Amino acid sequence: MGDRSTVKARLAALQIELPSWAFGNSGTRFRVFPQPGVPRDPFEKLADAAQVHRYTGAAPTVSLHIPWDRVEDYGKLADHAASLGLRIGMINSNTFQDEDYKLGSVCHPDPKVRRKALRHLLDCVDVMDATGSSALKLWFADGTNYPGQDDIAARQDRLFEALTAVYERLGDGQRMVLEYKLFEPAFYHTDVPDWGTAYAHTLKLGEKASVVVDTGHHAPGTNIEFIVAFLLRERKLGAFDLNSRFYADDDLMAGAADPFQLFRIVHEVARGGGLEPDANVAFMLDQCHNIEEKIPAVIRSVMNVQEAVAKALLVDVDALQTAQQAGDVLGAYEVLMDAYDTDVRPLLAELREEQGLDPAPVAAYRASGWREQIVEQRVGGTQAGWGA
Repeated sequence: MGDRSTVKARLAALQIELPSWAFGNSGTRFRVFPQPGVPRDPFEKLADAAQVHRYTGAAPTVSLHIPWDRVEDYGKLADHAASLGLRIGMINSNTFQDEDYKLGSVCHPDPKVRRKALRHLLDCVDVMDATGSSALKLWFADGTNYPGQDDIAARQDRLFEALTAVYERLGDGQRMVLEYKLFEPAFYHTDVPDWGTAYAHTLKLGEKASVVVDTGHHAPGTNIEFIVAFLLRERKLGAFDLNSRFYADDDLMAGAADPFQLFRIVHEVARGGGLEPDANVAFMLDQCHNIEEKIPAVIRSVMNVQEAVAKALLVDVDALQTAQQAGDVLGAYEVLMDAYDTDVRPLLAELREEQGLDPAPVAAYRASGWREQIVEQRVGGTQAGWGA
């Protein structure tokens, strides 16, 4: 168990990346409910993200999604981020919304469609160059809905061909991370359905490629902690997309549905060295706020992750190892539960005060008047959402 000062120092170093799309209108497949004051362009998304960093001190980077965050001058966008005390984080590609991608993108049977998808991925690397981003995140909706629809093995060949082309385009200090998802929108088979498929491709690609674990992309009952521990051991865990789920890919606030699971995952991250800077593991939120107010929901998610990390850092590692080696099943479990049951909110409030922050981030945001300001000012134009 780390002493209080050590735990606070490690928490102070924790950085949680924000998704630009969390501030736009997004939600369920049934309906997206618009909200007043929602950003109308990527510049306003960054302004809202800056509010999260202002009150948490833990969110200095923002992921972009292309083409949702397309602008004429990406250097100008990066400069705008810097003026707000932010940096551009991962660049997320989008090969799932065009009509051409109905039967897939990089795995499509038509080489013309595959070339189009690859051009987009390479364009995303250009955006990395222009913004100073060091990572490209790839998620493919590719797959099939019916047996015999396409050659499953051939689609893997097409996938690897595209991944190889992107990998070879990466510059010095740049990397790519490959995300997987069990199903949706492909229901018979998905081309990157699980961590094993993503791991196999990234292992073959090389050290600049690693795996993204989205906590909502698994079958019910999947032991995500095992996946995290394995990928960390192999140095192939590149990033998290942190969110919560009750049924499938719900994209709810991180830690909302099962805070104990989030703690268990972060415990494996801490145990495997994933909190160390040289591990290069990005902790990113990937959420859609449909009925809740967006900025305080993102702040709350950051706080939930901070609390899970704080509890993981309080695990008495020596006592845990002693119990494990002795075969003391209940003793080992109790060590974890002692840490999980610890109320870490006073520790985090103390840390925030030491950082010159308000100890209650959500309340501080609500008192700032930012929401009232953007509702009044952001009138007219088109609100940002999944299509913009």
